[in-house]
Amino acid sequence: MDSPDPLTVDDELAATPGLRLLQLLELVAAGGEPQSLSDMVRLSGLPKPSVHRMLQQLEHGGLLARGSDGRRYAITPRLMRFAETVLRGSTATGARHAVLRQLVADVGETCNLTALSGAEVIYLDRVETAFPLRLELRPGSRVPLHCSASGKLFLAYSPRAQRDRLLDGLRYERHTAHTLQSRGALEAELDRIRQVGHAVDAEEFIDGLVCVAVPVRDDPQGPVRCAVALQAPAVRMPLPDALQQLDKLRSAAQAIARAMR
Repeated sequence: MDSPDPLTVDDELAATPGLRLLQLLELVAAGGEPQSLSDMVRLSGLPKPSVHRMLQQLEHGGLLARGSDGRRYAITPRLMRFAETVLRGSTATGARHAVLRQLVADVGETCNLTALSGAEVIYLDRVETAFPLRLELRPGSRVPLHCSASGKLFLAYSPRAQRDRLLDGLRYERHTAHTLQSRGALEAELDRIRQVGHAVDAEEFIDGLVCVAVPVRDDPQGPVRCAVALQAPAVRMPLPDALQQLDKLRSAAQAIARAMR
């Protein structure tokens, strides 16, 4: 039997106020950009007074916030922290971690599961290589968007309006001699990522460290839920060698997508 559309709430459940609030939150988050009252009425199919009241409740609870125009609602850091906590501690964590462990055994280097969190990348899970030369970043660590493989991947596949907002807010801080330091250079890189379906960090965040990231999504054209990334010292696995592991990374991403359904 096919799984129901996650944005659909049946008539009986929709009558429950708490579930209606969750439905509204899910619709705002899935939109990828701030939504107006009229947007939410159209998307939810609920009466305008009800939607207005629920948006006020969610705003009062710190889960949604209005932008500078006072008309559009967006998710808040509090809601993002809650979502990250759920992802890190969900019942699927064991299955996801097992996939990462097997991937590390197959490729011989450290692998991560990452997600977009505001204007940064957050590590949801990580399995370290057994080699002594490695960079330890625990789950919950954050890295910049513009110079990490996962960050560039999320930027490349974000809806255009969301991508523009993120690019507008980036500082393009230089971390190494290889860091992309202009919006034009980064946007050219994002175009390339959409063409090839993966992203790289060619010693752009840390000297001597390379990374390759692939998207995790339910179907080839669906939204990117998170990313699987391989990370290695360039002296042990140069970037061309890391790119030879793409098939294994993509197989792991598919397995993680199945575990997260």
